[in-house]
Amino acid sequence: MSRPVNPPLSLTERRKAATQLDIAHAAAELFTEQGPDGTTAEEIAARAGVALRTFYRYFRNKQDAVGPLLSTGGAQWRELLAATEPGTPLPRALEAAAVASLSRPGEAAAAELRWTRGLLRAAQDDPALRAVWYRVNQESEEQLLPVVARLVGPGTDELELRLIAAAATDAIRVSLEVWAPSDAGTSGPGSPADLVVRALRNAGNRALGDRKTADSPAP
Repeated sequence: MSRPVNPPLSLTERRKAATQLDIAHAAAELFTEQGPDGTTAEEIAARAGVALRTFYRYFRNKQDAVGPLLSTGGAQWRELLAATEPGTPLPRALEAAAVASLSRPGEAAAAELRWTRGLLRAAQDDPALRAVWYRVNQESEEQLLPVVARLVGPGTDELELRLIAAAATDAIRVSLEVWAPSDAGTSGPGSPADLVVRALRNAGNRALGDRKTADSPAP
């Protein structure tokens, strides 16, 4: 089994990440209740139980505060992908990890998807919130590169690696964006996991399917 892409976090780093996620959840709650325009950084800090100076230590503005929440799914996907057995065909590995990360069991996982849905809906009328979403996806794409490089092995040029990472990241991004304004649930037809299979296979036909070492995605 492949080693994790990133080393374990220190206790200090875990505490910092936990505080950031608490603030992100507080921001998402307030954005859902009263919209980004009706929410202040002071209110987010108070809801999260931190000082305003702590808020600004981690985030530049109120929209930036939801970044850690929007990043959670991508981090889980990359972790699952990094744990893929060596020799697994790339399209199959990408699809299996994406589906697993978007269909995790339990109420907590479903709640994360619902938070993402609410934030994507709010982002339609908030350019700053959309910018955070795009930035999160750009960072995820960059962090995906070493994972993909490890899966495809040596000899793959940078252009191909970047195209694969971009296609895979966009497949998940677009799936979530299509799902968010719909009435589909967090599982079943029209769910993020259902849409991402279609998106990745479509992307595979265009960007991934020509690899000599690749196999067809799992049915």
